[in-house]
Amino acid sequence: MEALFLRHKLHWSDADFIRSVVVGLLLLVGSLVVNYYAAIYANKSAGNAVSDIVLSNIPAYDIDSIFVYGTGIFISFIVLLILFEPKKLPFTIKTMALFVVIRSFFISLTHIGVDPSAINIDSNLLLKFGPGGDLFFSGHTGLPFLMALIYWRNPVLRYVFIGTSMMFAVVVLLGHLHYTIDVASAYFITFTIFHIAQRLFPKDEVLFHSVS
Repeated sequence: MEALFLRHKLHWSDADFIRSVVVGLLLLVGSLVVNYYAAIYANKSAGNAVSDIVLSNIPAYDIDSIFVYGTGIFISFIVLLILFEPKKLPFTIKTMALFVVIRSFFISLTHIGVDPSAINIDSNLLLKFGPGGDLFFSGHTGLPFLMALIYWRNPVLRYVFIGTSMMFAVVVLLGHLHYTIDVASAYFITFTIFHIAQRLFPKDEVLFHSVS
């Protein structure tokens, strides 16, 4: 506990660190606002549903609880990781902000309707961000994979996040919440987003991997 306190004291007494965190938080909040309005636009513009190689061949399963509580546990786990090592905060939140902004751009481009057999998600908060017309690409698949890339040098966390990503990929397909292309493309787009973040936030990544 004392070591944890010292880590926080070390970083939160650094003006550059605080400035970077503030910028990251502003970017993250801004990205969520952009995502909110992009989702509204996508939902209003959604057209007809289309056939899908997976969804057309399996029934929709009630995965409501896994989807909702799994998301909560995943977010809580990220928060705990950052609280344990505050130096990882700037790069993590800036990369997540970039992920959300780029996904917002993608969901604004193509307006395919949700599969008519998709289950209803009993969560007002989650419904504000999906599921809806904001389908491409799957955030529930991409974000855990992004965290795997961020924590790639830690084998345990790498495989935990990859496993989480694969779990959500299966869940959203079983619930008919996303089309197969939304899930498959998430890995390729997220990989690119991570490498863009490395170019945009090099100092934050150096701090992320620093020994302290």
